[in-house]
Amino acid sequence: MESNAPSSEIVRVTDLVEVYADGTRAIDGISFHVKEGEFFGFLGPNGAGKSTTIKVLTTLLRKTSGTVSIAGLDLDKDPQKIRKLIGVQSQETSLDPELTGRENMILQGNLQQMRGPELEARVDHLLEVVGLKDAANKRAARYSGGMKKRLDLGSTLVHKPTVLFLDEPTTGLDPQSRATVWEYLQNLNKKEGITIFLTTQYLEEADRLCSRLCIVDQGKIVAEGTPSDLKKEIGADAITISVQDQNGQSTETTRAEARKILATLPTVVNIADSGDGLTVYAKDGGQFVPELVRAFDKSSIKLISINLSSPTLDDVFLKHTGKRIRVEEAEKQAPAGMFGRRGR
Repeated sequence: MESNAPSSEIVRVTDLVEVYADGTRAIDGISFHVKEGEFFGFLGPNGAGKSTTIKVLTTLLRKTSGTVSIAGLDLDKDPQKIRKLIGVQSQETSLDPELTGRENMILQGNLQQMRGPELEARVDHLLEVVGLKDAANKRAARYSGGMKKRLDLGSTLVHKPTVLFLDEPTTGLDPQSRATVWEYLQNLNKKEGITIFLTTQYLEEADRLCSRLCIVDQGKIVAEGTPSDLKKEIGADAITISVQDQNGQSTETTRAEARKILATLPTVVNIADSGDGLTVYAKDGGQFVPELVRAFDKSSIKLISINLSSPTLDDVFLKHTGKRIRVEEAEKQAPAGMFGRRGR
Protein backbone atom coordinates (compact mmCIF):
# COMPACT_ATOMS: atom_id res chain seq x y z
CA MET A 1 0.00 0.00 0.00
CA GLU A 2 1.31 3.45 -0.86
CA SER A 3 1.89 6.03 1.84
CA ASN A 4 -0.04 9.28 2.08
CA ALA A 5 3.33 11.02 2.25
CA PRO A 6 2.83 12.02 5.89
CA SER A 7 4.93 14.90 7.10
CA SER A 8 5.27 15.43 10.84
CA GLU A 9 5.02 13.13 13.84
CA ILE A 10 1.65 12.96 15.56
CA VAL A 11 2.44 10.16 18.05
CA ARG A 12 5.77 9.79 19.84
CA VAL A 13 6.45 6.98 22.34
CA THR A 14 9.77 6.66 24.16
CA ASP A 15 10.84 3.83 26.52
CA LEU A 16 7.24 2.95 27.39
CA VAL A 17 6.85 0.40 30.19
CA GLU A 18 3.68 -1.06 31.68
CA VAL A 19 3.95 -3.50 34.59
CA TYR A 20 0.77 -5.06 35.98
CA ALA A 21 0.11 -5.48 39.69
CA ASP A 22 1.07 -9.16 39.48
CA GLY A 23 4.48 -8.22 38.09
CA THR A 24 3.72 -9.02 34.45
CA ARG A 25 5.71 -6.73 32.16
CA ALA A 26 3.05 -6.17 29.49
CA ILE A 27 5.02 -3.42 27.70
CA ASP A 28 8.77 -3.72 27.92
CA GLY A 29 10.50 -0.45 27.04
CA ILE A 30 9.17 0.18 23.54
CA SER A 31 9.84 3.29 21.44
CA PHE A 32 8.24 4.28 18.13
CA HIS A 33 6.55 7.17 16.32
CA VAL A 34 3.59 7.65 14.00
CA LYS A 35 3.54 10.31 11.29
CA GLU A 36 0.58 12.55 10.56
CA GLY A 37 -1.69 10.95 7.94
CA GLU A 38 -0.04 7.54 8.31
CA PHE A 39 -1.79 4.18 8.51
CA PHE A 40 0.36 2.62 11.22
CA GLY A 41 0.07 -0.91 12.58
CA PHE A 42 0.98 -3.06 15.56
CA LEU A 43 1.07 -6.70 14.41
CA GLY A 44 1.47 -9.55 16.85
CA PRO A 45 -0.18 -12.56 18.49
CA ASN A 46 -2.66 -12.50 21.33
CA GLY A 47 -0.89 -11.36 24.52
CA ALA A 48 1.87 -9.46 22.70
CA GLY A 49 1.03 -6.16 24.43
CA LYS A 50 -0.90 -4.53 21.59
CA SER A 51 -4.11 -3.73 23.48
CA THR A 52 -2.20 -2.58 26.54
CA THR A 53 -0.26 -0.13 24.38
CA ILE A 54 -3.45 1.34 22.93
CA LYS A 55 -4.99 1.64 26.39
CA VAL A 56 -1.99 3.63 27.58
CA LEU A 57 -1.92 5.87 24.50
CA THR A 58 -5.64 6.63 24.78
CA THR A 59 -5.47 7.51 28.52
CA LEU A 60 -7.40 4.40 29.60
CA LEU A 61 -4.45 2.94 31.51
CA ARG A 62 -1.78 4.73 33.51
CA LYS A 63 1.70 3.83 32.30
CA THR A 64 4.46 2.65 34.64
CA SER A 65 7.19 4.74 32.98
CA GLY A 66 8.29 6.32 29.72
CA THR A 67 6.96 9.29 27.77
CA VAL A 68 4.06 9.62 25.31
CA SER A 69 2.94 12.61 23.27
CA ILE A 70 -0.11 12.88 21.00
CA ALA A 71 -0.25 15.81 18.57
CA GLY A 72 2.40 17.56 20.66
CA LEU A 73 0.47 17.09 23.91
CA ASP A 74 2.07 15.29 26.85
CA LEU A 75 0.05 12.27 28.00
CA ASP A 76 0.68 13.00 31.68
CA LYS A 77 0.00 16.73 31.54
CA ASP A 78 -2.83 16.98 28.98
CA PRO A 79 -4.98 13.81 29.05
CA GLN A 80 -8.26 15.75 28.70
CA LYS A 81 -7.04 17.60 25.61
CA ILE A 82 -5.78 14.35 24.10
CA ARG A 83 -9.20 12.70 24.57
CA LYS A 84 -10.80 15.41 22.46
CA LEU A 85 -8.39 14.70 19.61
CA ILE A 86 -8.71 10.92 19.39
CA GLY A 87 -11.23 8.27 18.46
CA VAL A 88 -11.03 4.79 20.00
CA GLN A 89 -12.58 1.50 18.94
CA SER A 90 -11.71 -1.12 21.53
CA GLN A 91 -12.75 -4.71 22.15
CA GLU A 92 -14.29 -4.40 25.59
CA THR A 93 -17.51 -2.42 25.15
CA SER A 94 -20.50 -2.38 22.80
CA LEU A 95 -23.12 -0.21 21.16
CA ASP A 96 -26.53 0.28 22.75
CA PRO A 97 -28.63 -2.42 21.05
CA GLU A 98 -31.92 -0.68 21.89
CA LEU A 99 -30.98 2.48 19.99
CA THR A 100 -31.05 2.83 16.22
CA GLY A 101 -27.88 3.32 14.24
CA ARG A 102 -28.60 7.03 13.96
CA GLU A 103 -29.40 7.33 17.67
CA ASN A 104 -26.13 5.62 18.62
CA MET A 105 -24.19 8.17 16.58
CA ILE A 106 -26.19 11.10 17.96
CA LEU A 107 -25.56 9.84 21.50
CA GLN A 108 -21.84 9.79 20.84
CA GLY A 109 -22.04 13.33 19.48
CA ASN A 110 -23.90 14.48 22.59
CA LEU A 111 -21.15 13.01 24.75
CA GLN A 112 -18.74 15.20 22.76
CA GLN A 113 -20.91 18.29 23.41
CA MET A 114 -22.17 18.34 19.81
CA ARG A 115 -25.75 19.47 19.13
CA GLY A 116 -28.16 20.69 16.47
CA PRO A 117 -27.77 20.87 12.68
CA GLU A 118 -23.97 20.39 12.79
CA LEU A 119 -24.36 17.04 14.55
CA GLU A 120 -27.22 15.93 12.30
CA ALA A 121 -25.22 16.72 9.18
CA ARG A 122 -22.18 14.89 10.54
CA VAL A 123 -24.23 11.80 11.39
CA ASP A 124 -25.87 11.77 7.94
CA HIS A 125 -22.45 11.99 6.32
CA LEU A 126 -20.98 9.18 8.42
CA LEU A 127 -23.94 6.86 7.89
CA GLU A 128 -23.26 7.17 4.18
CA VAL A 129 -19.50 6.73 4.64
CA VAL A 130 -19.95 3.41 6.46
CA GLY A 131 -22.76 2.23 4.18
CA LEU A 132 -25.57 2.27 6.75
CA LYS A 133 -27.78 5.04 5.37
CA ASP A 134 -30.62 2.63 4.52
CA ALA A 135 -30.41 0.93 7.94
CA ALA A 136 -30.01 4.14 9.96
CA ASN A 137 -33.40 3.86 11.66
CA LYS A 138 -33.15 0.18 12.55
CA ARG A 139 -32.27 -0.84 16.12
CA ALA A 140 -28.63 -1.87 16.46
CA ALA A 141 -29.79 -5.20 17.90
CA ARG A 142 -31.01 -6.12 14.40
CA TYR A 143 -27.68 -5.35 12.74
CA SER A 144 -25.37 -8.11 11.55
CA GLY A 145 -21.90 -8.39 13.06
CA GLY A 146 -20.36 -6.54 10.12
CA MET A 147 -22.95 -3.76 10.30
CA LYS A 148 -22.30 -3.32 14.02
CA LYS A 149 -18.59 -3.00 13.37
CA ARG A 150 -19.23 -0.35 10.74
CA LEU A 151 -21.64 1.54 12.99
CA ASP A 152 -19.14 1.46 15.80
CA LEU A 153 -16.45 2.71 13.45
CA GLY A 154 -18.70 5.55 12.31
CA SER A 155 -19.42 6.45 15.91
CA THR A 156 -15.73 6.87 16.64
CA LEU A 157 -15.61 9.57 13.94
CA VAL A 158 -18.53 11.80 14.96
CA HIS A 159 -16.32 14.38 16.67
CA LYS A 160 -13.79 14.42 13.78
CA PRO A 161 -10.80 12.90 15.61
CA THR A 162 -7.27 13.68 14.52
CA VAL A 163 -6.02 10.17 15.34
CA LEU A 164 -8.12 7.01 15.22
CA PHE A 165 -7.03 4.10 17.44
CA LEU A 166 -8.42 0.69 16.40
CA ASP A 167 -7.82 -2.33 18.61
CA GLU A 168 -8.29 -5.46 16.46
CA PRO A 169 -11.42 -4.03 14.80
CA THR A 170 -12.18 -7.04 12.57
CA THR A 171 -11.74 -9.91 15.04
CA GLY A 172 -14.62 -12.35 14.71
CA LEU A 173 -15.87 -11.05 11.36
CA ASP A 174 -16.36 -13.26 8.32
CA PRO A 175 -13.97 -12.61 5.39
CA GLN A 176 -16.51 -10.58 3.41
CA SER A 177 -17.36 -8.27 6.33
CA ARG A 178 -13.67 -7.93 7.14
CA ALA A 179 -12.90 -6.85 3.56
CA THR A 180 -15.72 -4.28 3.74
CA VAL A 181 -14.30 -2.76 6.93
CA TRP A 182 -10.85 -2.66 5.30
CA GLU A 183 -12.27 -0.64 2.42
CA TYR A 184 -13.83 1.92 4.77
CA LEU A 185 -10.60 2.25 6.74
CA GLN A 186 -8.55 2.81 3.59
CA ASN A 187 -10.97 5.51 2.45
CA LEU A 188 -10.83 7.24 5.83
CA ASN A 189 -7.07 7.32 5.68
CA LYS A 190 -6.67 8.28 2.03
CA LYS A 191 -9.64 10.57 1.43
CA GLU A 192 -10.13 12.19 4.84
CA GLY A 193 -6.49 12.16 5.91
CA ILE A 194 -7.17 10.59 9.31
CA THR A 195 -4.13 9.10 11.01
CA ILE A 196 -4.93 5.49 11.95
CA PHE A 197 -3.21 3.37 14.58
CA LEU A 198 -4.27 -0.27 14.13
CA THR A 199 -3.54 -3.33 16.23
CA THR A 200 -4.10 -6.70 14.60
CA GLN A 201 -3.04 -10.31 14.55
CA TYR A 202 -4.17 -10.78 10.96
CA LEU A 203 -1.19 -10.87 8.62
CA GLU A 204 -3.19 -9.97 5.52
CA GLU A 205 -4.84 -7.05 7.34
CA ALA A 206 -1.50 -5.54 8.32
CA ASP A 207 0.00 -6.17 4.89
CA ARG A 208 -2.91 -4.63 3.02
CA LEU A 209 -3.68 -1.62 5.23
CA CYS A 210 -0.52 -0.43 6.94
CA SER A 211 1.99 1.85 5.26
CA ARG A 212 4.35 1.10 8.15
CA LEU A 213 4.15 -1.20 11.16
CA CYS A 214 5.83 -2.62 14.22
CA ILE A 215 5.84 -6.36 14.84
CA VAL A 216 5.49 -6.98 18.57
CA ASP A 217 5.88 -9.98 20.83
CA GLN A 218 5.91 -10.33 24.61
CA GLY A 219 5.81 -6.58 25.13
CA LYS A 220 8.75 -5.82 22.83
CA ILE A 221 9.07 -4.48 19.30
CA VAL A 222 10.96 -7.13 17.33
CA ALA A 223 10.85 -5.47 13.88
CA GLU A 224 9.70 -2.19 12.33
CA GLY A 225 9.29 -0.90 8.78
CA THR A 226 7.04 -1.01 5.74
CA PRO A 227 5.49 -4.42 4.96
CA SER A 228 7.52 -4.69 1.75
CA ASP A 229 10.81 -3.79 3.43
CA LEU A 230 10.20 -6.24 6.27
CA LYS A 231 9.54 -9.07 3.81
CA LYS A 232 12.59 -8.14 1.74
CA GLU A 233 14.81 -8.58 4.80
CA ILE A 234 14.12 -12.32 4.65
CA GLY A 235 16.21 -12.36 1.47
CA ALA A 236 14.94 -15.75 0.34
CA ASP A 237 11.88 -17.79 -0.62
CA ALA A 238 10.08 -19.81 2.04
CA ILE A 239 9.78 -23.58 1.57
CA THR A 240 7.68 -25.35 4.20
CA ILE A 241 8.13 -29.10 4.45
CA SER A 242 6.73 -31.93 6.54
CA VAL A 243 8.74 -35.09 7.12
CA GLN A 244 8.32 -38.58 8.55
CA ASP A 245 10.61 -41.44 9.45
CA GLN A 246 10.36 -44.94 7.95
CA ASN A 247 7.62 -45.81 10.46
CA GLY A 248 5.44 -42.91 9.35
CA GLN A 249 6.14 -40.81 12.44
CA SER A 250 7.00 -37.11 12.62
CA THR A 251 9.04 -36.56 15.77
CA GLU A 252 11.56 -34.07 17.10
CA THR A 253 14.27 -36.57 16.23
CA THR A 254 12.98 -36.79 12.66
CA ARG A 255 12.95 -33.02 12.29
CA ALA A 256 16.44 -32.79 13.80
CA GLU A 257 17.70 -35.24 11.15
CA ALA A 258 15.91 -33.22 8.46
CA ARG A 259 17.67 -30.08 9.70
CA LYS A 260 21.05 -31.77 9.27
CA ILE A 261 20.20 -32.66 5.67
CA LEU A 262 18.97 -29.14 4.88
CA ALA A 263 22.08 -27.57 6.42
CA THR A 264 24.22 -29.29 3.77
CA LEU A 265 22.46 -27.51 0.89
CA PRO A 266 24.40 -24.44 -0.30
CA THR A 267 21.57 -21.91 -0.88
CA VAL A 268 19.84 -22.34 2.51
CA VAL A 269 19.71 -19.05 4.41
CA ASN A 270 17.82 -20.16 7.51
CA ILE A 271 15.81 -23.07 8.94
CA ALA A 272 12.98 -22.64 11.44
CA ASP A 273 10.41 -24.86 13.14
CA SER A 274 6.93 -24.54 11.67
CA GLY A 275 4.31 -26.50 13.61
CA ASP A 276 4.95 -30.17 12.89
CA GLY A 277 7.32 -29.33 10.04
CA LEU A 278 10.15 -27.03 9.07
CA THR A 279 10.36 -23.81 7.08
CA VAL A 280 13.50 -23.46 4.97
CA TYR A 281 14.55 -20.07 3.61
CA ALA A 282 16.56 -20.46 0.44
CA LYS A 283 17.58 -18.30 -2.50
CA ASP A 284 16.00 -19.14 -5.88
CA GLY A 285 13.36 -21.35 -4.31
CA GLY A 286 12.19 -22.78 -7.63
CA GLN A 287 15.64 -24.16 -8.36
CA PHE A 288 16.18 -25.18 -4.75
CA VAL A 289 13.19 -27.54 -4.50
CA PRO A 290 14.63 -30.23 -6.84
CA GLU A 291 17.90 -30.14 -4.86
CA LEU A 292 15.92 -30.58 -1.65
CA VAL A 293 14.01 -33.56 -3.04
CA ARG A 294 17.23 -35.26 -4.23
CA ALA A 295 18.86 -34.72 -0.83
CA PHE A 296 15.99 -36.46 0.96
CA ASP A 297 15.86 -39.28 -1.62
CA LYS A 298 19.32 -40.30 -0.37
CA SER A 299 18.25 -40.34 3.29
CA SER A 300 15.96 -42.39 5.50
CA ILE A 301 13.66 -39.37 6.03
CA LYS A 302 10.49 -39.18 3.94
CA LEU A 303 9.31 -35.87 2.48
CA ILE A 304 5.53 -35.77 2.90
CA SER A 305 4.76 -32.30 1.56
CA ILE A 306 6.53 -29.24 0.13
CA ASN A 307 5.08 -25.73 -0.14
CA LEU A 308 6.97 -22.90 -1.86
CA SER A 309 5.95 -19.28 -1.27
CA SER A 310 7.30 -15.76 -1.23
CA PRO A 311 8.14 -14.38 2.24
CA THR A 312 5.21 -13.10 4.34
CA LEU A 313 5.00 -11.01 7.49
CA ASP A 314 4.56 -14.30 9.35
CA ASP A 315 8.00 -15.31 8.07
CA VAL A 316 9.36 -12.02 9.44
CA PHE A 317 7.75 -12.80 12.80
CA LEU A 318 9.15 -16.34 12.67
CA LYS A 319 12.64 -15.02 11.92
CA HIS A 320 12.63 -12.68 14.92
CA THR A 321 10.78 -14.83 17.47
CA GLY A 322 11.23 -18.43 16.38
CA LYS A 323 7.45 -18.99 16.19
CA ARG A 324 4.48 -18.17 13.99
CA ILE A 325 1.48 -15.93 14.69
CA ARG A 326 -1.48 -18.12 15.57
CA VAL A 327 -4.97 -16.57 15.46
CA GLU A 328 -7.14 -19.68 15.73
CA GLU A 329 -7.53 -19.54 19.52
CA ALA A 330 -8.32 -15.84 19.49
CA GLU A 331 -11.05 -16.48 16.89
CA LYS A 332 -12.58 -19.18 19.07
CA GLN A 333 -12.51 -16.97 22.15
CA ALA A 334 -13.94 -13.84 20.49
CA PRO A 335 -17.51 -13.33 21.77
CA ALA A 336 -20.21 -13.28 19.10
CA GLY A 337 -21.01 -9.71 18.13
CA MET A 338 -18.04 -8.28 20.03
CA PHE A 339 -17.28 -4.76 18.92
CA GLY A 340 -15.77 -1.66 20.43
CA ARG A 341 -16.70 1.69 21.89
CA ARG A 342 -15.57 4.96 20.41
CA GLY A 343 -13.36 7.74 21.59
CA ARG A 344 -13.95 9.59 24.78
